[in-house]
Amino acid sequence: MALQMNLKRRSGDLLIEKSIVTREQLAQALATQESEPEAIRRRLGAILTDDFGIDRHTVMKHIADFYAFRDISSVSDIKSEERIHSIKRILESLPKESVDELVHRKTVPFRVERNNLILASADPTDPVIISLVDKLGFKSYEITYCRLELVEDILSRVYEQKNEFLDLLEEIELDDSAMAEQEVNEAEIDAEINQSMLNSLVEGMLIEAVRQGVSDIHIIPGIGNTTDIHFRIDGKLMLWHTQTGVKPEALSAVVKDKTRNVDRFERDSSQDGFIQRKIDNHNLRFRVSIMPIVGQEFERKFESIVIRILDDRKVITDLNKLGLQKQAFKDFNKAIRKPSGIVIITGPTGSGKSTTLVAALYSVIDPSVNVLTVEEPVEYLIRGARQLKISDNMTFDMAIRGILRHDPDIVLVGEIRDLKTAEIAIKLANTGHLTFSTLHTNDAPSAVARLFKMGVEPFLIASAVNLVMAQRLIRRLCQHCKAPIRDIDPELPRSVGFTDAEIAHTTFYGAVGCDKCNKGYKGRVAIHEALFFDKNIKSIIFASGDDIDEDQIREQAIKNGMLTMRASGRERIKEGSTTIEEIIAITIED
Repeated sequence: MALQMNLKRRSGDLLIEKSIVTREQLAQALATQESEPEAIRRRLGAILTDDFGIDRHTVMKHIADFYAFRDISSVSDIKSEERIHSIKRILESLPKESVDELVHRKTVPFRVERNNLILASADPTDPVIISLVDKLGFKSYEITYCRLELVEDILSRVYEQKNEFLDLLEEIELDDSAMAEQEVNEAEIDAEINQSMLNSLVEGMLIEAVRQGVSDIHIIPGIGNTTDIHFRIDGKLMLWHTQTGVKPEALSAVVKDKTRNVDRFERDSSQDGFIQRKIDNHNLRFRVSIMPIVGQEFERKFESIVIRILDDRKVITDLNKLGLQKQAFKDFNKAIRKPSGIVIITGPTGSGKSTTLVAALYSVIDPSVNVLTVEEPVEYLIRGARQLKISDNMTFDMAIRGILRHDPDIVLVGEIRDLKTAEIAIKLANTGHLTFSTLHTNDAPSAVARLFKMGVEPFLIASAVNLVMAQRLIRRLCQHCKAPIRDIDPELPRSVGFTDAEIAHTTFYGAVGCDKCNKGYKGRVAIHEALFFDKNIKSIIFASGDDIDEDQIREQAIKNGMLTMRASGRERIKEGSTTIEEIIAITIED
């Protein structure tokens, strides 16, 4: 371990000598690396690239050179047709599991010379690559460095991620005439499941959703014997597949059979369960929600199914990666560093509240504190926290009451649902505990009014709350195809609050669309409204009496430097991250 740390520092010193990074950036990067959980800990080059925006090739080329890895990025025939065919032959000769993992590590077997395997890797310092290659049976091997863009280009031409379940599905020939009878019969459904191989559809659906970065899968019964399957990508639902000639009840039954904690034969009440799968060598969980719905054929019992994909690889453990803007980051960081008080995140379902809270917890967790979480359901496992299990014997209310007797230092309450939950959160905050929670409100000031309407006294709100932060997720423009808008109508930017001076000095971008994105957008970024409770805000709330004046709170917060949601969106437009249309769709007027 000491040797590894020494090598890291020496390679870092080289980057400083070459003026690629500053000493402060290196120190921060090493500190970030040490703070990350071991299971998802990134290497130094990845942190410098991801968190500090330093050119990846410049960093990795010098790190590879320090460790004496040969650079083959400029090999003349690296992308020739002959070379591509040769790589394909090598891949076909290797075990599929090994190939899949090498591809995941952005590494490609490049050449075989007299039983010596040469590999091209975007990060040859990855120790997992060595353990993978050791098992391939070659007499010797050499790992070389190749810039990421080249590796990805080669992989796109030689490697196809197959979905064997969807391959099986293509072989199915369904007899539509056999589906004419509408009455639900359990034996008939069983036969239909076996005949149509719906198992392959469901398994293939789960795999494809993970690979496409989907957040939710919606399974919706349609007219007749049809079922639509939608994927939510970057916040928008898109039709992925329509299954015809099969009763929706049959598809629902298959999903239920794969889901724990649900009853396949219950069709008249809502149910919640979960599925666990290992996909592309990663363990994933899927949260399943099943709700009875009414269809045009009233005699049939249709169900809507929504499956939330919980991928721990997407967990953000570093506040710097949340993308908080300058003032919001400063206020949020100050609020979570206080020894007590409540930090509340507000926003609708799917706005990234859990992501923000998990990143905040990882920032304050250490072995000296007892961290308890009460969530229903638990979405992500948080290393270093004790996450209480909700069940029939331990309800949410019982868990909330119980944490007061469990010697906590830091508490995460999944949601402030009612006065009882709010009172316990307030009590925790006022007795020396740091508390995190969520609330469903449109903006930060209205969260104060919401607590008041629940029955919490203004003096308790003022004394207990450190910060309320509202947030939304907006679609990020594809960096490959976004294009400047020429001669923009000034009324459009004015509609979101731009001044004429700002319009004159801002480049506005529009969504175009290419093979690397989804209609001009790829990924999402957050906008925030961070209301920090300073003395002025507390004084306004203390003096509220029988009513909370949200407008007065908002005006004072803006004087303190708070960006409203729409102002935060304007900053995203200025930096070229999103479009005016996206901000209009997500925010309301200031």
